[in-house]
Amino acid sequence: QVQLVESGGGLVQAGGSLRLSCLASGRTFSTFVMAWFRQAPGKERKFVATISRSGGTTHYADSVEGRFTISRDNAKNTVYLQMNSLKPDDTAVYYCAAAAWASETLVVLPTGGYDYWGQGTQVTVSN
Repeated sequence: QVQLVESGGGLVQAGGSLRLSCLASGRTFSTFVMAWFRQAPGKERKFVATISRSGGTTHYADSVEGRFTISRDNAKNTVYLQMNSLKPDDTAVYYCAAAAWASETLVVLPTGGYDYWGQGTQVTVSN
């Protein structure tokens, strides 16, 4: 069993930055593809970013490309999401997700393709 715990959310003004962290416990972290999703009130959960097992390959949603950076530290069992130039539309609960994956090849999985989820951390961006 894997447990994911997100942290780093909060209230920030538009144009500001936040760094989210997701600490994983349990099975070997480096065998998992990791991702961040977000869910705004009344809307479905949406993909934000994903990273391969070694961290060598990343992929982003168009809405965050160039502003957000996903990274991981396998020695610390942690995945990060650096969020810059934040906009009010980025307001959401941000979730960390993990999928057991057999290769280094990065595949962008659908929401249902992930094995484990964190509890989420709230990010609020004010005007």
